[in-house]
Amino acid sequence: MKTPKVTKAHMRIGIIGAGSMGAILARHLGKLGHQVSIANSRGPESLIALATEVGATPVFVADSATAGEIVILAIPTKAVVELPQGLFANVPRGVVIIDVGNYHPELRDGRIEAIDRGMPDSQWVAQQIGRPVIKAFSNIYAKSLLEKSVPKGTKGRIALSVVGDSLDAKTAVLRLVDDLGFDPVDGGDLDESWRQQPGTPAYCQDLEATALRNALAEADRSRIAEYRAEQEVRIRRLIAAQTPAA
Repeated sequence: MKTPKVTKAHMRIGIIGAGSMGAILARHLGKLGHQVSIANSRGPESLIALATEVGATPVFVADSATAGEIVILAIPTKAVVELPQGLFANVPRGVVIIDVGNYHPELRDGRIEAIDRGMPDSQWVAQQIGRPVIKAFSNIYAKSLLEKSVPKGTKGRIALSVVGDSLDAKTAVLRLVDDLGFDPVDGGDLDESWRQQPGTPAYCQDLEATALRNALAEADRSRIAEYRAEQEVRIRRLIAAQTPAA
């Protein structure tokens, strides 16, 4: 099956995960006219209100995985191993699978040895599901994704990097990023996806395309664990600042 071209034409897109990123992507994709299905671990009945609001169809996880041309994994890293066994076994090889997650060992996911040893988190995800993935939408905060999309050519347009091994699949996602209102930047092969992991210079800085390319190049692989730990400290401080005093 040939990888589909992402254009203004309607596509069938499945989203697994209904947290902030999954819901926002569903909302934007629905507005573009794509046929979006959304699933979570609790089942479609728990998603009726959200799906109605964003213009998506609530389905079971297995149905979202076979929904169409693109499947988006918008779940915590630890939840990848909880997906149904063989979820993608019968999904055509040309279907593009996008991983938008980030590994947060202290805040959420617990320790995953292979990632702690330096494997990029999306390579680990691909290994778990037995399918290649494209890393995208992982280095932008949900609020920016929701509010800061603008038409192509707009001055100051935020850029998002897309990383993966399949040129066809990556091209499809680069086009989708553009359609969603952000400048697409090719971040290289999946082995380079660590360059946009939490805490790196390219992580959630709302950079324009040239600045994003420079930030990706600036990252130091020997500092992956340090970047992540520093980012988790920042998140803890932010949560503490937003928590009302008892």
